[in-house]
Amino acid sequence: MKCLSLKQPYADLVVSGKKTIELRTWNTKFRGEFLVHASKKIDKEACEMNKIDPKSLATGAIIGKAILYDVRYYKSRSLFLQDRNSHLAGIKYSDHNYGFLLKNARKFRRPLTLPGKLGFFNVEYLK
Repeated sequence: MKCLSLKQPYADLVVSGKKTIELRTWNTKFRGEFLVHASKKIDKEACEMNKIDPKSLATGAIIGKAILYDVRYYKSRSLFLQDRNSHLAGIKYSDHNYGFLLKNARKFRRPLTLPGKLGFFNVEYLK
């Protein structure tokens, strides 16, 4: 199954259903269900902005899954800002021109420890 690493707290925000757009600097043709991996990096500014305690976040593990159903291209800063309530990212991410549109996110009861990788990567996953 495909898997994608996200910095925390963004991984938690995705699997909780609060973040429905994942920002990236690159596009993808992939559509479908994927595993959400929480990288070992924590964006402390994003934790403050979203009122999340960094100590409460799982890192270095698969924490849930979601469906990527489309990609939005941000050709201007104003379009990026219009979606702020969906991507929950600060202005420092405004150079991320692609928004992966997500739905049906679900958090796993227990994280599955696994090292992350860049981009979408394959993981053997038993349902």
